[in-house]
Amino acid sequence: MSCTILRYPVHLIDVLQLGDGRRITIRPTLPQDAELQRGFFRLLSAEARYCRFMTRFSEPPEALIDRFTNIDYHNHVALLAEVFDNGSEIMIGEARYAVDASDPCACEFAIAVTDDWQAQGIGRALLDRLEREAAASGIRRMVGDTLLANKAMVRFARRAGYAVSASRDDPTLARLEKSLAPGTLVRPAQPLAA
Repeated sequence: MSCTILRYPVHLIDVLQLGDGRRITIRPTLPQDAELQRGFFRLLSAEARYCRFMTRFSEPPEALIDRFTNIDYHNHVALLAEVFDNGSEIMIGEARYAVDASDPCACEFAIAVTDDWQAQGIGRALLDRLEREAAASGIRRMVGDTLLANKAMVRFARRAGYAVSASRDDPTLARLEKSLAPGTLVRPAQPLAA
C-alpha cells in the first residue's frame, strides 16, 4: 500500500551510526508502517508500554495504530527509528507531537525507545529532530506528561532542558515543559553517543 502525503517531511530522514558501527534510520512515519508499529509495541516491555501509554495492554488497539500511522505533518508529526536485520525493518523507537487545538503555539510530545536500545542516544536524537521541526512550524512550547514513577523519563527530560513539575490534574503524573526559541531551528542534530 502506498499513499501521497502532501506534507511528508523528507528533510527529517537521517541515518545515524552508533559507536559500535550499527546504523539506525530515523524517518517520518508512513501509513504503511502499521505492522512496524505493532512490532514495536511487542518489543516494548510491559513496564515500558505502561510508562508510554499509562495503561496496560498487550496489543495496541487498531484505532491507536491507525492514529499513529495516519499523520498529517501539520498538526501531528511522528518520527520512527528503525534498524534493518536480515532484510527486515525493525522499529526501535518513536517520537511524536500533536499541536494543541486551543493553542497552536504549543504541542504535546511523546517518545519511547525499546528496552534493548535505550541509553544509546536514540531518544535524544529523535527528540532533537522533533523539537527542531516543531520550532520550524512556529511552535514555541512543548509539553508532555509522564508518570512520576518513570524516573528514567524524568531524568531524560531534565537533561534535555525540560522543566519538570507536579501535574495539577493528577498526582501520579509529572508535567514536562520546554520553551522553543526560534534559534532552535539552526541547532545541529546531536550525534549519537559512542
